[in-house]
Amino acid sequence: MNAPDVDFDPDDNFANRFEGGIDVDEDDSVEALVWQLLLLINPGDEETALRQFAAYRDALAEGGDGDAEPVWLLKDAIDWTSGFHVEAHDTQALIDAVNELAARWNLRLDWGVEDPTDDEFLAATDVPTLMATAYDRLREYDYTLWTWNAGAGVHAGWIARSVDDEAMQVVAAALHIELRAGSDAF
Repeated sequence: MNAPDVDFDPDDNFANRFEGGIDVDEDDSVEALVWQLLLLINPGDEETALRQFAAYRDALAEGGDGDAEPVWLLKDAIDWTSGFHVEAHDTQALIDAVNELAARWNLRLDWGVEDPTDDEFLAATDVPTLMATAYDRLREYDYTLWTWNAGAGVHAGWIARSVDDEAMQVVAAALHIELRAGSDAF
């Protein structure tokens, strides 16, 4: 790995690692990239990132399969704390999960209705529409809702700061995670 052209600041935990168009080196380890991803989805919360990184390493050790994609190993470690993974038809679970994630930054999303838990509202909408709404509302607060390709019948993703959009795309691509903005659900 090449050293970045920026001065090291121990308090920023290499937060500026991907600024200025710096690409991920092909020599960067998967663990280093997973750590960067965890820092991006846990802005300002290194303790949670460390806990999730330990869970990732445990899952990696238990699986014994070096071919497992990192995002699948991370899925359970980050679920309902820094990420979500919901069935495609479960609108209530998506609202609950995104609200839980947004609450980490004291944000309350406007879902466009008085009661987003109303059965009639939930039956009349779908997960991609709700993800687009959440994406728009989070952008108002300088956050981005991301979704990754979790396969048919499921929606998964996380929230990160909007200033980290480019870094998120670089890290996700290096980890072979098919990632999109939440406004464009899979």
